[in-house]
Amino acid sequence: MNHRLQRVQELIKRELSDIIQRHIRFDGVIVTINEVDITPDLKQAHVFISALGGTGQTTNYQSILHKLESNRKMLQQEMSKRVVIKYTPHLHFKFDTTAERATRIFSILEELDSEGNPTGVPSESEDREDS
Repeated sequence: MNHRLQRVQELIKRELSDIIQRHIRFDGVIVTINEVDITPDLKQAHVFISALGGTGQTTNYQSILHKLESNRKMLQQEMSKRVVIKYTPHLHFKFDTTAERATRIFSILEELDSEGNPTGVPSESEDREDS
């Protein structure tokens, strides 16, 4: 990835976060933008978001995505006023599941560690006892 593309991604992330914070209200949920992945032609942008708070995570995710999608045109218009580039990218909102996957991996590792042998490979002392 070239340096210009990274700068554009960071700029879009910062401006879009500010626009969302100022114009869209979520009931008891804090929505943050974790990453913006933009195509090299600057026409498409995948916006990865996460949410903290609220109840019923699945319902909240769907309602948050629906709210962002319904306000997508307004977000793009506001962003075009703030970020001057040849094309204003079409925004695609997605939930970032990195934290959930990391939590799941840690719980699996802890479960394996609590069983006593995290690798599943017999140790040398176990090999000697068998023979």
